[in-house]
Amino acid sequence: MLKSHKHKFKPENPWFLAMAMVVLISSALLIASFLRGNASSIVFCNGGPRRPANAANGTELQLEAILHYATSKVIPQQTIDEIRLSYDVLRSLSPCNFLVFGLGHDSLMWASFNPRGTTLFLEEDPKWVQTVLKNAPGLHANTVNYRTKLSHANDLLSHYRNERDCSPTKSFIRGNSRCKLALNVLQDEVYDKEWDIIMIDAPRGYFPEAPGRMAAIYSAAVMARNRKSPGVTHVYLHDVERKVEKVYAKTFLCKKNLVKAVGRLWHFEIPPTTTMNSTFC
Repeated sequence: MLKSHKHKFKPENPWFLAMAMVVLISSALLIASFLRGNASSIVFCNGGPRRPANAANGTELQLEAILHYATSKVIPQQTIDEIRLSYDVLRSLSPCNFLVFGLGHDSLMWASFNPRGTTLFLEEDPKWVQTVLKNAPGLHANTVNYRTKLSHANDLLSHYRNERDCSPTKSFIRGNSRCKLALNVLQDEVYDKEWDIIMIDAPRGYFPEAPGRMAAIYSAAVMARNRKSPGVTHVYLHDVERKVEKVYAKTFLCKKNLVKAVGRLWHFEIPPTTTMNSTFC
């Protein structure tokens, strides 16, 4: 996810105008669609029942997103084609459970694409969470303490192969202190929900001391494999041009589950696992 200190933006960038138009049009369509529906009825997401929250909350969030992006000189990190890849699935499943690794200038957009659903952001930097929520208090975000460093990526693969509690035959993350790739101390709401869509666009993975995305990729794979509801889990991984993201995606998310690639974004559809194999892929 994009943070303000990482990039310098040009207000005349034509991509900003295109993105603003997409958000305006998309939000208007979604608002019209959901207001026509019965807010008190049960809505189904990927085959499982969901009871929508107050319809006004979704509308307020979308209107806030329209105002934000129509007046902002800052654009999201992903390209418009990459965003469209996730948006199409969100529009077909919403309201659903959407877990996002990373919090940034595009978070309000992602939340507005899932009105009346649950969108939760996981961010490594507590100060950055406060900064973002100050301007967008309607977002829901938790902080994450990562146990990994990018410089340990190769060693962590060896650890995974030798540690029984990392094995797909075990396949658990809550309280899994022995497997260094398991995000074992997240808030209960992360573990207690089944996530229909998981987007991995964080944590930082561009210098050796950064946490890297190894644990996020592994944990997303475990959550998807443990799904009990009907249907697949959609997992999106950004920055796949980087070696670690690519290697870990092929190890845990699996090339056979890759359904589409656009720019630096890969889209996986991971089915629940009925038989516990000795490897993830």
